[in-house]
Amino acid sequence: MVQEFKDFINRGNLIEFAVAFVMGLAFASVIGAFVDRIVNPLIAMIFSMDGMDSIGTFGEAVGEDGVPIGSVGAFIGAFINFLVVALVMFLVVKAYNSMQKAQEEEDPGPTEVELLTEIRDNLNR
Repeated sequence: MVQEFKDFINRGNLIEFAVAFVMGLAFASVIGAFVDRIVNPLIAMIFSMDGMDSIGTFGEAVGEDGVPIGSVGAFIGAFINFLVVALVMFLVVKAYNSMQKAQEEEDPGPTEVELLTEIRDNLNR
C-alpha cells in the first residue's frame, strides 16, 4: 500500500496538477487585483460613480468585507473577474492545443501498418 501511494504521488500528472493549482491561485489573485484596482474604477469613472460597490445596494447594511450587502456592483466586479480568467484560460488552452497539433505534424509516428507489422513480428517470436 505504501508503494502504491509512492507511485501515485510520483506520477507526473499529479505533480503537474498541483503546480497548475498553485499557479491558478496566484493567477486568480492577480486578476482579482486587476479587476478591483483598474477595471472597476475605470467603469465607475466612465459612468461618473463613486465606485462599483455602490451600484444597486439594498439598504445601509455592510458585510464583513466592507461591501454593502446586496451590492449589484460587487457581483458585476466578480463577473468581470470570471470573464477575464475564462478568457485567459481559453487562450492558454488554445495555444497549448496548437502547439500539440504542430508537434504531431512534425512527428507523425509509425503508421497503422507499421504498428500491426511490429505486433505480428513480436507475436511470432
